[in-house]
Amino acid sequence: MDRTLRWGLIGCGDVTEVKSGPALQRAEGSQLVAVASRHPERAADWARRHGVPRWHASVDELLAAPDIDAVYIATHPDSHCGLTLRAAAAGKAVLVEKPMALDPAECLRMVEACRAASVPLWVAYYRRALPRFLAIRQALAGEALGALRAVVVRQFRPLPSTERQASQAHRWRVDAARSGGGLFFEAACHGLDALDWLLGPLEQVQGLAANQAGAWAPEDIVAGTWRHAGSDEGGEGDPYRGTGRGVVGSVLWCHAAGIEEESTEIVGSRGRLRWSVNRCSPIELTVDGRTQLLPIPDPPHVHQPLVQAIVHEWNGLGRCPSTGESALRTARVMAQLLAGLPA
Repeated sequence: MDRTLRWGLIGCGDVTEVKSGPALQRAEGSQLVAVASRHPERAADWARRHGVPRWHASVDELLAAPDIDAVYIATHPDSHCGLTLRAAAAGKAVLVEKPMALDPAECLRMVEACRAASVPLWVAYYRRALPRFLAIRQALAGEALGALRAVVVRQFRPLPSTERQASQAHRWRVDAARSGGGLFFEAACHGLDALDWLLGPLEQVQGLAANQAGAWAPEDIVAGTWRHAGSDEGGEGDPYRGTGRGVVGSVLWCHAAGIEEESTEIVGSRGRLRWSVNRCSPIELTVDGRTQLLPIPDPPHVHQPLVQAIVHEWNGLGRCPSTGESALRTARVMAQLLAGLPA
């Protein structure tokens, strides 16, 4: 790489331990320079365990550091907007965790602030760069399924155990003031964002959300429908451009069910393509009645392909597929699906 991208990490939560933190260190042309947290002792411990050169007692110190080009914001969603605005004002490029922010209005402020400061804004929808999702995209580009007709998203899970519900890791996820919504808002955005990338923006979105079990305040069941506009990836002449146009989609998600099941399925005139968003299980490709399993492993640090795409963009060698603009679309879809949730 011509230019090393030097990172500062803000936040030391679970996502940084394996999924993302080491990716900033291991991607070619990427260097993790410093870490900061609102709890300085956590920053010091994280830096020591991961071999990071230094830690900062405050975010302001990190943002003022001249040897940091970009920051990765790995805090709770309620702080994403404010931290992004501060980073943009400091002239730092930004990679922010998902969900991008609490609502579309905050997401738009982040996009506009980074645009005004002329700094890139990326969002950690890392599935857009994972090898198994690239394989799904390749299968769709090959037209093996024939004319694409529909996409169906299903996820059913039992209520978490009493112990899990009492844990801090669960409580913030169902506190809408901190997370933006419930478990659907916090997790389902990954799969919907991937569909935006594979089939194009989701339009004509309609949703129905409710809380049936009463275990927490936000949604525990969501249903919805939409239509895809077609992929806008690639330039003129790209065979993938327009893939998915007119495909009708639906989702049914319940986190208070008596079964555990999760799948996304694209149906075409000749067959179907089915995969799991959350589990690294083989992709199922069925064409003309014959099923082929495509086992494609995830890398040890799942954010690393996305970080590598960011470094490539930093060096003028491509474009990261997950931007503030694309994540803003996903935020709007989530808000539309949850709009019917009774107060």
